[in-house]
Amino acid sequence: MKRESWNIGNRSRVPSTVETPNPFRVAWSVFRARRAVPPVPHGTASADHTGLEPILQALAEGGTPALALVQGDLDRYLAGRAAVDPATLNRSEELAFWLNLYNAGALSLAAQAFAEGAESVLRVPGGFAAELFDIATEQLSLDAIEHGKIRRFGDPRIHAALVCGSVSCPTLRYEPYRGDRLGAQLDDQMRRFLTGGGAHVDRDTRTVHLSRVFLWYGGDFTRPHRMPTWIPSRRPTLVRALLPWLDEATTWVASGKTTVRFQPYDWGLRCSVG
Repeated sequence: MKRESWNIGNRSRVPSTVETPNPFRVAWSVFRARRAVPPVPHGTASADHTGLEPILQALAEGGTPALALVQGDLDRYLAGRAAVDPATLNRSEELAFWLNLYNAGALSLAAQAFAEGAESVLRVPGGFAAELFDIATEQLSLDAIEHGKIRRFGDPRIHAALVCGSVSCPTLRYEPYRGDRLGAQLDDQMRRFLTGGGAHVDRDTRTVHLSRVFLWYGGDFTRPHRMPTWIPSRRPTLVRALLPWLDEATTWVASGKTTVRFQPYDWGLRCSVG
């Protein structure tokens, strides 16, 4: 990782409900990722993520203001990732590696926004598109990690695990992701994200209010074998795909007689652990 790439200058505040990132930029990132998606390797090694534990603990106790206290720990954790060759890891360990790396990078982005008094990570120049990480001879941005590394695993649950330092993104997990427990962790994250506001079910009006994450990435849930995809999903099909993680009392939403709406996305700065 090139530490100097994290330096940012003065910037003005932005409304906390900006409907971005630009969909054309995201689509271009996905297109580039699909052109160069490497096969998922099958090594046997594992990676140590204990360096994330004190960072998550500090955020659990202090919320967003704790970002000012953890930047050094984040820098050390991110720098240590350069010594790991993801190709040597087994499948679950590699996905855990990329998830933890992405989230640590997003936290560092949020920490710098917080230090500058910005209201959103979207005010950090370069942001998610800047090449900030040197991993196994590749220079990678957060966008490249998400679209080119993480989504190639064909597991839509990752969308409940990735954070962006914003109010409407999923809540950080209280522990690092680990290869030997990854399946259970991702299932738990999906349920937490949906019950925590990602899916609000109004029985009186038979309306399901979904996070905008499912508008942007719904195709990953309905066509996981095509990940990464930017092709939208039909709303009834999307709701049925989410049933495994919805509360049993809400399974009636798959009847086809429901309305699906997408919530506004609040990009206001926040990092919380749950």
